Amino acid sequence: MKITVLGCSGSVPGPDSPASSYLVESQGFRVLLDLGPGAFGALQRYSAPEQVDAIVISHLHADHFLDLAAMSTYLKYSPSPAGRRIPVIGPSAAQERLALAYAGNRPDFDTSDIFEFAVSRDMDLGPFTATFARTRHPIETYAVRLAGERESLTYSADTGPSEEVIELARGTDMFLCEASFAASEEFVADLHLTGAQAGEHAARADVGRLVITHVPPWHSRDTAVTQALTTFGGPVVAAAADDVFEV
Repeated sequence: MKITVLGCSGSVPGPDSPASSYLVESQGFRVLLDLGPGAFGALQRYSAPEQVDAIVISHLHADHFLDLAAMSTYLKYSPSPAGRRIPVIGPSAAQERLALAYAGNRPDFDTSDIFEFAVSRDMDLGPFTATFARTRHPIETYAVRLAGERESLTYSADTGPSEEVIELARGTDMFLCEASFAASEEFVADLHLTGAQAGEHAARADVGRLVITHVPPWHSRDTAVTQALTTFGGPVVAAAADDVFEV
């Protein structure tokens, strides 16, 4: 399993990274986890958009899905159509939110020729078994675990402290976990994690490796890693745009 970081900046694109998006590949099958602002351009450095096999949208905050509108334009009007409908797995209102973002909810806007929408639920995606868990966030949000024959990746999406996310990540080889809050900030329940809390989640889930992500550009990724190392004894790194991980 290969994971390419297309974007990892939290809440907004940053000066060195688009917002959230991760390309996961195995056996020639390509899955996008989220597609935040700026990430569609980054995708084109690693894959022709029409060769993406599935898209998983964790939730419908703009920093996680807005470039799905850009991908719609590409698939509709480029000379290289996909020739099939690409599955988009996400929250129940994903199709309607895309229409609103793309065309102001114009009644004649139609993506049925390029996308096949499905609500987040456990399913097989090519060589992956995809398992979902609802996170602690103000809107409908899903963490996802992608498991191959021997390897696994869990993506926390956006979440506050969550027993459900810990259980989803249990024993996973790589835990891609958000750490949006600085330790000095006033903590808001059911919104985001600090670096130390991301480490606690990784430790309790007994994961193989923790990759910190979704750090906003007004905070330090290095500081988030330092905090995570106080609560998790395994390897910890911060995701950066264009990083490639092998699991």
